[in-house]
Amino acid sequence: MPSIAERLNNVSVSASVAMTQKARELTAQGIQVISLSSGEPDFPTPPHAIEAAHAAALAGDTKYPPIEGTPALKQAIQGKFKRDNNLDYEPSQILVAGGGKQVIFNAMLATLNPGDEVVIPTPAWISYADIVKFAGGVPVAVPCSQDNQFKLKAEDLDAAITPKTKWLLLNYPSNPTGSACSRQEMAAIAEVMLQHPDVWIMTDDMYEHLIYDGFEFCTIAEVEPRLYDRVLTVNGVSKAYAMTGWRMGYCAGPKALIKAVSNVNTQNSGGVCTLTQAAATAVLNGPQDLLAERAAIYQQRRDFVLERLAGVAGLTCHKPEGAFYLFPNIGEFIGRTSAKGRRIGNDTDFCMALMEEHHVATVQGAAYGLSPFFRLSYATSVEMLEQGCARIAEFCAGLR
Repeated sequence: MPSIAERLNNVSVSASVAMTQKARELTAQGIQVISLSSGEPDFPTPPHAIEAAHAAALAGDTKYPPIEGTPALKQAIQGKFKRDNNLDYEPSQILVAGGGKQVIFNAMLATLNPGDEVVIPTPAWISYADIVKFAGGVPVAVPCSQDNQFKLKAEDLDAAITPKTKWLLLNYPSNPTGSACSRQEMAAIAEVMLQHPDVWIMTDDMYEHLIYDGFEFCTIAEVEPRLYDRVLTVNGVSKAYAMTGWRMGYCAGPKALIKAVSNVNTQNSGGVCTLTQAAATAVLNGPQDLLAERAAIYQQRRDFVLERLAGVAGLTCHKPEGAFYLFPNIGEFIGRTSAKGRRIGNDTDFCMALMEEHHVATVQGAAYGLSPFFRLSYATSVEMLEQGCARIAEFCAGLR
């Protein structure tokens, strides 16, 4: 049998995808699984997005799309950056792709040479490191401790940068911790990057609108305009507008970089579906009231889960500023044994036992580069969260 490419040897299947699949398998067996593993909003796509896609289809807008995005969508993205981030980008500085993940993937393929390093504050989204490795680069994890609310310290960033560093990759609010940087904290990061002019900066702002308690979102090109020509600002409609299945991500940055990323785009994509582009144009140009309304609901869910987890002896959890994840510390349970006899040697064991014995799907912190933690998503109904928290409490109480 012909062999598989060696580049896949170091690329793993996403742990969150694996746990979600495990939950589906148990559900197919008739078991009621509370799935808290998937980072997917449970809200519907806004009706005006669906109507725009329908109208585009009826109008015959079903041919090959422009690779870089339709003029209407690029104009809507241009307006969004000005409205929300006080950033001015020309249409030639804007590119769309099939989700934020494809934007990041194409950017890494466009810029990384073998051995180039990408600094990634950790814990971090599972795919970042794998994408870097796929593109021939070397992910450099910079641990961000719970004591510092999982945020990147300027001195740790500075120490991680070497002559081989090509990118710094930022994600605030963060997956998996929900942590977000204040303007002051972001300015400290920016100050370090001003001292390293040969390093690109990518900021994944996918959770921009999911912020709580009056916290003010900021992105690095806005905070420090002197970095503007080195920043690729990445965003999309998946999380804020509950459009994960539409597959729409976008980015903006310096023209030379956008041109290079677009060149990769032409080879691994024929452009984003025209109907998706019509829908994205509609939500970016349309009323934005739903963003605050949904964020308020997420905040209520966050507080609901935090309150219940606070009652679980041995479990601690920081209060995140954004996204829809919690990242509880389970260090107290390592070395114990579950009620059904499974030894909990690490956070992977914890999550598997929780899944198999109490049928709650979560994701181990090791998948994000930091143990002993687990990630749970509260992007689901309060009813499901209540059941999930009760099962987690029962499981933890049974650990001996």
